[in-house]
Amino acid sequence: MTKFNSGPKFNRRTLLKGSLAAGSALAMPAIISKKALASSGEINILMWSDYLPETFLKSFTDATGITVNYTGIGSNEEIINKMKASKGRGFDIVSPTNNRALQWKALELLQPFDMSKVAIDAVNPAMAKIGSTDWAFEAGTTYWLPHIWGTEGMAWRTDQFQPDGMFPSYGDVWSEANSGKTMGRAHSMMLGAGLYMETIGELAPGSVWKAYTSEEEMRPVWEKITEWCIARKGNIKLIWNDADTQKNGLLNEGVIVGQTWDGPPLALKTAGEPVMYRAPKEGALAWVDGLALPTGAENIEQVYEFIKYAFKPELAGEAIDHHGYNSPVLGADKFAGEAYAKNFADAYPGDALAKLNPWPSEPQWYADMRTEYVNRFESA
Repeated sequence: MTKFNSGPKFNRRTLLKGSLAAGSALAMPAIISKKALASSGEINILMWSDYLPETFLKSFTDATGITVNYTGIGSNEEIINKMKASKGRGFDIVSPTNNRALQWKALELLQPFDMSKVAIDAVNPAMAKIGSTDWAFEAGTTYWLPHIWGTEGMAWRTDQFQPDGMFPSYGDVWSEANSGKTMGRAHSMMLGAGLYMETIGELAPGSVWKAYTSEEEMRPVWEKITEWCIARKGNIKLIWNDADTQKNGLLNEGVIVGQTWDGPPLALKTAGEPVMYRAPKEGALAWVDGLALPTGAENIEQVYEFIKYAFKPELAGEAIDHHGYNSPVLGADKFAGEAYAKNFADAYPGDALAKLNPWPSEPQWYADMRTEYVNRFESA
């Protein structure tokens, strides 16, 4: 799905359109009987490692009696590999990112939701549309629901680094001036390098996104990116793989600037640490992580009860203060703490929202070829 397939450029207007009108007009899911809930007192969730804070889990379990068995992960590849190995069994909910629809469709390891049991009007319409278009594997079906959205941009220690102007750059990770004090996730750090290379004339403008269109377009672009990154690999202090690694890098590993998700550094910022997160001048990478139902899910009614609670504005908003990301649930921001609005304004000043880069839809051939280049970089 390129640009979320929602027409205009991805920005806060399209994300939050209709939020003021949500009110009490939300369609409510079908009531789940106590008998159904009593048939199984647990739900098995495979989800990003920092998405379900203890406060949410306690509220959910106290209200429903359902125990959550929560397995944290740090990448889409982990989710896919676990589901392939188990042939779709072992978990009741998984959380793929919006741009992985083509890969999941080919795997045939998911089943569609019963949308009569989902309060889809509770979430941002532009994000809900992702499920009914990109994830409609058969006409009229929905295999994915929006859960949490955010961006990947730049984080830094405010006591040890200052960007050149209002906005940092993806190039700051690779800079000689910051050598040995930077971090990133290999594949997205390399993509960020490509966007930076476009601004300095090392790649033609638009090359990074054009590489998603075919293998013939991708090869020459990623050959250049890979060689450029290998030549500067010695400047990288840390390659992270999950939220905790990002936090630890900024707090304990001597990292002063890095390409990160928004949630971990903003959670540190909220806790009073000297950390800032901001969209870079090249544009932050935007994503929406969702909820999906594996073919082997066993606790189906509990899944719909979980979705009902995940789509409650008060619970989604309270969770924001813990994980640091954003919620697609309409009105959730009103239940977040005072720091949330300030963090959002700090992260996306000026025209940053208008310049967001949604991750394009990713076919399997692209993922396989990218892995080839990432392995070359990491082993260099």
